[in-house]
Amino acid sequence: MSAESRAELVRGERPFPVISTAILGVLMVIGVVVAIIRYINGLGAVTNLSDGRAWGLWISFDLYCGVALASGGFTLAAAVYIFRLRKYYPIVRSAILTAFLGYLMVIAALLVDLGLPWRIWYLTIYWNPHSPLFEVGWCVLLYTIVLALEFSPNVFERFNMQAPLRLIRSIQIPLVVAGIVLSTLHQSSLGSVLLLMPDKIHPLWFTPILPILFFLSAVAVGLAMVIVEASLGSRALGHQVDLDILAGLGGALPYILGLYLVVKLGDLLLAGGLGLIFSSGIYSVLFLAEIIGGVIVPLILFALPAVRRSRRALFWSAVLVVLGLVLNRLNASWFAVAPRPGTNYVPHPMEFAISIAIVSAGILGYLLATRYFPVVQHGPSVGESATT
Repeated sequence: MSAESRAELVRGERPFPVISTAILGVLMVIGVVVAIIRYINGLGAVTNLSDGRAWGLWISFDLYCGVALASGGFTLAAAVYIFRLRKYYPIVRSAILTAFLGYLMVIAALLVDLGLPWRIWYLTIYWNPHSPLFEVGWCVLLYTIVLALEFSPNVFERFNMQAPLRLIRSIQIPLVVAGIVLSTLHQSSLGSVLLLMPDKIHPLWFTPILPILFFLSAVAVGLAMVIVEASLGSRALGHQVDLDILAGLGGALPYILGLYLVVKLGDLLLAGGLGLIFSSGIYSVLFLAEIIGGVIVPLILFALPAVRRSRRALFWSAVLVVLGLVLNRLNASWFAVAPRPGTNYVPHPMEFAISIAIVSAGILGYLLATRYFPVVQHGPSVGESATT
């Protein structure tokens, strides 16, 4: 099937969601207005941040959660192009699209959160290789470029640009390898940033192996996000994904979640901190909600054949993993971080407006990309192979 035919097929599956698009557009406009106020009057005009709180909603949610939720791109690319699991090819392009949009959303949040965002490019000329943030910045920059290149075949196929399409396909495997390396570094380095605050983060979350835990949880939530995105796409856009594909992803999750659980609890045991699980007040509640609701329950559910044979059960089990990851990142970077004595932080409504606008832009970008580009496929394109 030609690229034009595939694009027409995608566009013709469901009517374009005009009402949803209008709502997303309104939310984005509100966010733009708030952003303008922020750039004119500074962070103090739209946030409740202070010297007692280094970061707030935009970093904990948009950055820490956003980066992890975008990890489906490198996990699926590795599965298809490196480990040659061909049956997952139909969803690899949508996973890469989700990752690409996710990183663009992270960059948008950073441009709003940084005090002097017009200096964001300074990291390319003023190097501080001893800083975890230096690594984070470079990984975001380079992996966004890699994702743009990995997504570019959709554009080249749509407009029948054969020369650049052949060029990208010739370097596909090096791009995937680069993406895996950069994602591994980036996911783990976000945990490394938190290692700078050993006296501020509650012991239930602070550990020297935070980078390892961040990477393992990112791999798990990457697969879960692909299930969620594929399920929502089938409902909203008519892009039905074979149940066998979703079941395969669900079948891998108990092993990854189990490994994460063993490492997490084993680390607490070795540190003598197991007693803190039930004796830390509100922190115990947050920890148990994160581990039981986001790890143990979905681990058991995904291990059940009956769950893997049900689209609805797969979807809600994956939602639990996603919510557990979000709670984990909020706990580690916000809720469990002690502010400076005498200070407190509750996000300003305008902070929520910015985050909602960024998420809305990502959703709208996904709707437009899947409608006008050959993102949804049932097998490799002509000249492309999932194994080469």
